[in-house]
Amino acid sequence: MTVTFLILAALTLAGTVAAMAMRNLIHCVLALTLGFAGLAALYLLLGAQFVGFTQVLVYVGAVAILAVFVIMMTQSAGPAMQPIFSSFWMTGSVVAAAVFVVLAWAICRSGFASQVLPPPVEAAVHPIGDALMHGYVLPLEIMGLLLTAAMIGAVVLAMHEKRRTP
Repeated sequence: MTVTFLILAALTLAGTVAAMAMRNLIHCVLALTLGFAGLAALYLLLGAQFVGFTQVLVYVGAVAILAVFVIMMTQSAGPAMQPIFSSFWMTGSVVAAAVFVVLAWAICRSGFASQVLPPPVEAAVHPIGDALMHGYVLPLEIMGLLLTAAMIGAVVLAMHEKRRTP
């Protein structure tokens, strides 16, 4: 493992653990955005350009920002005091540990690690973009129009009428 990989892995883990541990929702979403960005950097480090750039565009650029706007628009003025742990934290921990043990056992017994990997396929961003802009331009435009209509619908639903005070 290289030093760059270890730094990016630590950054990704720190962002996701902070997203789970913080109590302020805005801070949680921003920490999750850091985790998404770290994951995108890991994809780029591993040579998966399209997946890395898609991660940046979709999750960092759209989902995280949308979550920040939703929280800011729907949250009340004062923070609600909630306990840090729910009443079922022990049950959740036992179930999570059991799932981890079963998955680790299945991976170790599968022999997947001893398989020889095929040579990597060269999948650069340019051929994918070329295919999208020439062969699939009509479905891409239709998808863009549908997403724009959904965004406009969400804005209309989120708008509140201002009440006039006498």
